[in-house]
Amino acid sequence: MTELSKLPVTVITGFLGSGKTTLISHLLQNPGGRRLAVVVNEFGDVGVDGEILKGCALPDCPAENIMELANGCICCTVADDFIPTIEALMALEPRPDHILIETSGLALPKPLLKAFDWPDIRSRITVDGVIALADAEAVAAGRFAPNVAAVDAQRLADDSLDHDTPLSEVFADQIACADIILLTKPDLAGPDGVAKAMARIAQDTPRALPVVEVAEGAVDPRVILGLGAAAEDDIAARPSHHDDHDDHEHDDFESIVVDIPELADPAQLVTAIEGLARDHNILRVKGYASVAGKPMRLLVQAVGGRVRHQFDRAWRRDEPRQGRLVVIAEHDNIDAQVIGAALTPAPQLAQ
Repeated sequence: MTELSKLPVTVITGFLGSGKTTLISHLLQNPGGRRLAVVVNEFGDVGVDGEILKGCALPDCPAENIMELANGCICCTVADDFIPTIEALMALEPRPDHILIETSGLALPKPLLKAFDWPDIRSRITVDGVIALADAEAVAAGRFAPNVAAVDAQRLADDSLDHDTPLSEVFADQIACADIILLTKPDLAGPDGVAKAMARIAQDTPRALPVVEVAEGAVDPRVILGLGAAAEDDIAARPSHHDDHDDHEHDDFESIVVDIPELADPAQLVTAIEGLARDHNILRVKGYASVAGKPMRLLVQAVGGRVRHQFDRAWRRDEPRQGRLVVIAEHDNIDAQVIGAALTPAPQLAQ
């Protein structure tokens, strides 16, 4: 079977909050004539990204073409989750022309490429390309999470000047595995920040790679789809910090789910998240909230202390108006009691 007869798959990787879901939403609305399907692999068990993408579903990518895997890293659950999901998408009628895989922000892409060597699918699909998204503002600072003070403190506490924190290792592995890099949020970084980010990326890449500035996920699909990289056959050219390990670990990071009561004012939740990022090095918060007197559900997305929220859709009659947030941090910074208390301060919430 030739490469041309294989179903192309694009792996979209990138650090927490780098804009992967925004990019895929744009591709769904601008598919370049392709019938797309999407696999979303989230860290935590609240399907936020999948819900967002299903809200963008179009005739060329209906909701049934968007599948979520929230039971752990897909490269660690190949037989149980990844293979059945890919096979289900390939069995759809009409068959997708291209599959997009949005990895968890904590994922290492190289083990996922190895999963494509699985006998059940290796002759039927190919990795068209690995797209790595990098947050220009965070990369320019040389720190890969917006709340950088705690990360810097950890780095300075080590005797080795070359010590990489887990965050920088994840970033470097994603960049090293890529075929093209999208530098997101250049407007927040400014021209100087973009230049610094470009220099850092060049330092971390083992080979020359194209870097494209992208704001709000708006990129021509011809730039990133149809690369024909066959990345599963090119693994040796994509070095990783974890090449000497038989298995990769996720013990550096942990997530918890916090149920939150109805809010009187979203500003109080924003303040609480900002405080957690500042005082406890929380990396990522995403989920939903209910606001008193509002028929719409509030979508919450935070990267460190940078919090964005918007009403995304009306609450359905058959669902409880229950707020739920996934909170992700490095393992030592997850204290469920402290985080729960910060996100559910009784005096400021609607009764």
